[in-house]
This record gives sequence, structure tokens and C-alpha cells, in this order.
Amino acid sequence: MANVIRIGNCSGFYGDRLAAAREMVDGGEIDVLTGDYLAELTMAILYSQKESRGQNLGYVGTFLKQVRDVASDCKKRGIKIVSNAGGLNPRSMASEIEGILLEQGLDMKVAYIEGDDISKEVKDLQQQGENFFNIDTGKPLSENLGEVVSANTYLGSWSIKEALDRNADIVVCPRVTDAAVVIGPAAWKFNWNRDDYDALAGALTAGHIIECGAQCCGGNYSFFEEVPSFLNIGYPIAEIEEDGTFTITKHDGTGGLISVGTVTAQLLYEIKSPAYINPDVVAHFDTLTLEQESDNRVKVKGIRGSSPPQKHKVCANVLGTNKQSLEVLLTGLDIEKKSELFLEQIFHNLGGKEQFDDVDIQLIRSDKKNPTTNEEAHAALRITISDKDGKKLGRLLQAKVTELGLATIPGNTSRGGSGYNGGPVISHWPTLISSSKVLEKLYIDGEVIDVLPTQQMNLSETYYQTSPIVLAPPPKKGDQVRIEFGRLFGTRSGDKGGAANCGVWAKNETAYRFLYDFLTVDKFKELLPDLERFHVERFELPNIRALNFFVHNILGEGVSSNHRIDKQAKSLGEYLGTKSIEVPETLLGKYNEKTQK
Repeated sequence: MANVIRIGNCSGFYGDRLAAAREMVDGGEIDVLTGDYLAELTMAILYSQKESRGQNLGYVGTFLKQVRDVASDCKKRGIKIVSNAGGLNPRSMASEIEGILLEQGLDMKVAYIEGDDISKEVKDLQQQGENFFNIDTGKPLSENLGEVVSANTYLGSWSIKEALDRNADIVVCPRVTDAAVVIGPAAWKFNWNRDDYDALAGALTAGHIIECGAQCCGGNYSFFEEVPSFLNIGYPIAEIEEDGTFTITKHDGTGGLISVGTVTAQLLYEIKSPAYINPDVVAHFDTLTLEQESDNRVKVKGIRGSSPPQKHKVCANVLGTNKQSLEVLLTGLDIEKKSELFLEQIFHNLGGKEQFDDVDIQLIRSDKKNPTTNEEAHAALRITISDKDGKKLGRLLQAKVTELGLATIPGNTSRGGSGYNGGPVISHWPTLISSSKVLEKLYIDGEVIDVLPTQQMNLSETYYQTSPIVLAPPPKKGDQVRIEFGRLFGTRSGDKGGAANCGVWAKNETAYRFLYDFLTVDKFKELLPDLERFHVERFELPNIRALNFFVHNILGEGVSSNHRIDKQAKSLGEYLGTKSIEVPETLLGKYNEKTQK
């Protein structure tokens, strides 16, 4: 397969299965082993690690264990390793890897990339006109009084290509885009030019599909009963061709499933519009086609690409206000009355609710009528208090609450906090920086090589205009039947800064035409009434029979600081799936088809 590069991804997040790297190397042929570890939340975790445990840290330490395990075999078989596990400190990670290679007597070339960290330059950049508007709220960074503790530009793939051109065996990346670790090796293999946008868009799409590891192999899949086995679930491989066409597969003998459905689900994960933006190229997800070639092989082709935008995304983290949370279990009858009484007592004991900057109260009704277990009689009252004065929170606040232990509602019992202990939280500030201010730096063979982003190369601008939508005829109305939404339609949801997305897809054209007409923004909010107060946008992807709903501001200031139980909106799609809807009876004969045609 000389005209194909096989890129296997062994990690979708910090904490993914350690053994996956070994399994990917042993399971069959791959040319490149990648690992994606850097969610937005991970950057905050790595900052805290660096501050508390030493400035030489700030990288994903578990990746070193994987390198130690597979480096020798990768050397023997010529497998390149490319990962963003460098996090906030790629230099230190590269040094640690070189030490491992020295211990094992391996002659392998290590390169690392910098240029993403602009935390020390933020004030100077503001004076130069960079306002760092928050993508979610539109506010300039100057209106946030918190300290910027980290700010990392999402770099592209060209430094990775340059490193591989210079025979690097292991490339340690910082905050590059998730797909960059796939685009770079593909560009290296085929020596793509900066304006080979269709081919680059293909690699970007492949990177987006495999970036979350097992999630495109049946993991977290709505139609989970289609997955033959979740034991030893496989990790994905993208077989990328020279024109950007690619096939998603996995090693033989592994669990999980690669199907049009699992690939569709991952395409919809954490996106906004079908024009998927990357600093190297814009991939138009509404142009691609999916084909089930054979068992566990899905062909993806026809992706069109456009010139990248003139701004790079920046993941900034700001030291925010102090927060403290607690939960009390309310049990039995008159839950709402018990909640009111308990809240009245707590804030009387604390000296009044109005003294705090913000108080968030959630009464979570998980209790059941006529419960069969003690636990089924519980509801949860969650209280989160925020204040810039940390002295109001912490042990003193907890003591005032504890004092009421024998003097309040019947059945009073606490479940502890929900993530905040009274100290300052780190708030996510998603923003943009002019690409003219970005410079990637590659360190290899004792040299430092400046790599310019595409936006600084004065290339002709190319934009692909998608074709008009052509839909199947609407299904005949006939008799209507009631069914849960998730029995007919698949969903996949996730976080995007302070926003969340909920992708929905149908298994056939008739069902999609019903979905297209039925699930408007208004209907989406009707089915999910707790989203009524949020601004929601709908995007259409008829080529994969999908809709995507983008819910603004639902996650507040990001994963690390919002008050929801599901801080990353992972369960939003499954919540939609529980809703009862009326559909034409003619759709029911097709909803449980195992494949999509």
C-alpha cells in the first residue's frame, strides 16, 4: 500500500487506556502512532500540575510510560510517533524521552515544537490591538480582571511535517489542533503543498474522526446494541490516500465496531457549522460521502477544502472567582418544601444570601414515587456559592452548614461537595489571535527552525461553495405512532468552550427528511425545555443525513468552572433520545436496520 499512510491513534484523552499504544503497535501494520491528550480541561489540569509540582512538569506523564513500552518496536518497524502530550512543556517532555531512549540504547531522533505559549505576551499583544474577544460571549479580555495563567495558540501541522522531513522519529507537540498530529504525517508522506486544500481537508477530517480514540470504534455510540463487543474495544486507524480520500478501520481481532453510523457520530462530535475550521485548512463536512466498504472499514471521500481563516484559536485559562459547593440529599415526601426550608436555614445561618457575588441553586429531582430502594427516594439539592472574597468560603462556610446537622429537615444527610472547595477556579477563555502574530518553532538536531503558518504566505484565497440541499420526498403521514426519539435517531454531544453541540442523524433518507422537517430549533427546545433560555443554532449536513444543534453559553465559563452535573455535555444527546415523539408508522420498519444504505 505504497500510496497510503496508515495512522493509528492510541489515545483520545488524558487518562485513556495505557495499553492501547502497545496494542496498536502489536495489532497490525501502522506507519505512524499518534496520541491526542489535550482537551480544554486538560490544559487547566496541566497548569495546576506545573504550579503545584514543579515548573519542569506540565506535560502528560503517562505518555512517557507508553514511549518506554513501544519505542524499541517502533524503531525496528520504522513507526513514527507524533503526539500532543507535550502540553504546556514539550521541551521537558522531549528531554525525558531522550533519557528513556538513552537507557534503552535506541538511536532515535526526537523533535519538539513550541510557539503556542503566549501567556507572557498577552499584555503586549493587547497593546498591539489584539482584543482577545471571548468566542462565546464577545467580551474583550480586558473586561476580565482575573490573571491569565495560561494562553496557548492552537498550532497547525507544518512544523510536524518539517520535523518528519528532517527524519524525526518522535515529534513532541504542544497545543496543536487535535487533527494536526494526523495532517502533519499525511502532508509529509505525500509532500503536499500548503494550498492542496482538498487533500488537507481529507486529512483534517480523518484526524477529527480518529482523535477521540475508541469513540469512533463503537465507544459511546447511541445504537450500542449494534456493537458486537465492548471488550478489548479497538482503536482507530486512518488509511489516508494521496488525494485526501481515506478509510477508517481498526486492527483485526479487536472489539467495537467501525460503521457508517459510528463514523457519522464522531463527525458530529464537538463541531459547530459543517465548515470545520483548522489553521491549515477549512474542511467542509457537508461535502463528504461515507461508504461501508466491508466489515469495520468505512471509506470517506469527496471532502472539499478552503483556505484557512486569518485567525488562530487560542485556549486561554484565567484565574477566576472563588467557588464552594455542597449537596444535601432530600428524601421522601414534600421535596420542594424541604428544599425551601433548608435553603432558608442555611443562608440565615450564613448571614444572608445577598452578601455573596453569586449563588447557584439546583434541585435535582431523581426521586421516584413509591420507591423500591432508599436511594430511589433521594433528590439532590446542589448549592454553589461564588465570591471574589475567599475568606467568606472554605472551612468557615462548611462549619456554618454543619451546625444545622441536627436542627433541620427530616432525613438530613449530606453528599459532600460537587467539585469546588472554596478556592479560586480556573475559567476557560476561548479566543482568537491574528495569524500574523503566530510563529511555530521546531527544535531538532540542535537547531531552531521557524515555521510560518499558511496565512503568512500570501497564497490565493480559495473557498468552496457547497451544493444546494436536495432532500427525499417527505414520508407519507398516515397513522402516527409514539416512540422514543433515540429509537429512531442517533445522537452525539460534547463541549465547545462555554457552548455545547448536539449532533443528530438518521439511518436512511426517508427518516432524515422527517427529521429535517420535524426537529427545528423550536422543537429542539420544546423537547428539552431546560434549554429554552439559551440561544441555539441549527446546521444541516444532508450528505450524512445529520443535523447539528449548537447551544450557546450552556456551559458558562467552560468545563472547569460551570455548575452542571455533566460539565462537558456528554449526555445531552442521550437526554434528547429519551423524549417521546410522534412519527409516521412507515418509519418504524426501518429504524432498527443494522446498516445504512
